[in-house]
Amino acid sequence: MSNEQRAASTAAAEPGIAEIADQLRSSLRGEVIDRGHPGYDEARAVWNGLIDRRPALVARCSGTTDVVDAVQVARKHRPVVSIRGGGHQVAGSAVCDDGLVIDLSRMKGVHVDPAARTARAQAGVTWGELDRETQLFGLATPGGEISVTGIAGLTLGGGLGLVMRAFGLSCDTLRSLEIVTADGTVRTADRDQEPDLLWAARGGGRGIGVVTSFEFGLHPLGPEVATALMLHPYERAEAVLRAWRDATDATPETVTPEILLWSVPPDPAIPQELHGSSVVFTAAVYAGPPCAEATTALAPQRELGPPLIDMSATVPYVALQSANDGLFPDGDRYFMKSLFLDELTDEAIRTIVDWDSRRPTPESLTVVRTLGGAVARVGPDDSAFAHRSARYNVSFDSGWQDPALDEAAIGWSRSAWDALKPFSTGGTYVNFAGLGEDAQELRDAVFGSHEERLERIRAAYDPEGLFAPAARRP
Repeated sequence: MSNEQRAASTAAAEPGIAEIADQLRSSLRGEVIDRGHPGYDEARAVWNGLIDRRPALVARCSGTTDVVDAVQVARKHRPVVSIRGGGHQVAGSAVCDDGLVIDLSRMKGVHVDPAARTARAQAGVTWGELDRETQLFGLATPGGEISVTGIAGLTLGGGLGLVMRAFGLSCDTLRSLEIVTADGTVRTADRDQEPDLLWAARGGGRGIGVVTSFEFGLHPLGPEVATALMLHPYERAEAVLRAWRDATDATPETVTPEILLWSVPPDPAIPQELHGSSVVFTAAVYAGPPCAEATTALAPQRELGPPLIDMSATVPYVALQSANDGLFPDGDRYFMKSLFLDELTDEAIRTIVDWDSRRPTPESLTVVRTLGGAVARVGPDDSAFAHRSARYNVSFDSGWQDPALDEAAIGWSRSAWDALKPFSTGGTYVNFAGLGEDAQELRDAVFGSHEERLERIRAAYDPEGLFAPAARRP
């Protein structure tokens, strides 16, 4: 179909959208994709195959000027707006129905300053792409646990990751950002300029504008790191969780432990007879050079009872960050809900194991992550992230392929979350907060006492509510 035919098709179906499309095409250097475009289905797809939204237009921006033009057109015509970075976020809020997606996924620039230990990355960059550039200099900033996750969504939501006890959340190393606000103005936000925007971007989620690039501080780390990875029999799940909790209480903050109740994937490094069986994975990373000190720090994580297999090793940091990518393939269906806990009591552990035993699919899992250390040292009001004092995050993560399992898979995560809630702080991590329909009931759980300040900042920079729909999404 030619451009003229696509334009005619759009005009016939959606007269207002046709005018928006014409204005975007006349100004953007990047591509404007409508429903008649041969690449439309690819452009609207995100990592989570459960998300099946049909925007009217996708403005695939090539740079900041394109973003400014897209915001100005949106400000004039007021379609529903969503913003796409890496497109990996579970709730799929990068895509809206019937509106305009401002798509930054092709904005991939990264510049590392090894002397200053900083990296500037555009909003379409993924953690794997950023790590590749920073590891050239033996530097890293704390990212997530999957390398194809976008830096934008993870950072704006806080950013739990594999070295957070040593270096903090992803948002804690955020020094500055470039953002296009609702009036179409390009602003630099740091501690001196627009400090409210920087505060909100550090864990405040969506709805403050279109962040086009991030400047992160970097830490010496890699190219190799020491890890502890153990597989324990599932029938010992409660005992292993209790032992892991006690060992973690005494673990130095150079180590970030986590525990996963899951089914063994078809990994050639694991004996075939274990494939598909439910096990307990205990995992930990030492945030420093592989050395005798690392061995000592990781030792308690390897002494939780006789394992099925010990997979502890020294591995390249980039390999560690991408090790789980294939276990969460693009296009599968996902639903995740999490809670923060101050304590992991024996009763909470029994509840976790009980509900994990009801997992609807082998791909589904339960993850317990540890906070503290550098995460807790940031002042409770120094960023929009509202859960600094929590010691644990527990996430019930459903994964499946068959749409016929949607109700059962989502229902398991929600029911497990409800069962564990009495043991929690009541707080929820915005990046693992369910879907759009969960958003309203979780506002206080996600942002806590910071919600009022976030609303004031959004109102100051977006008085007409252009990004209000984005702000309401998890």
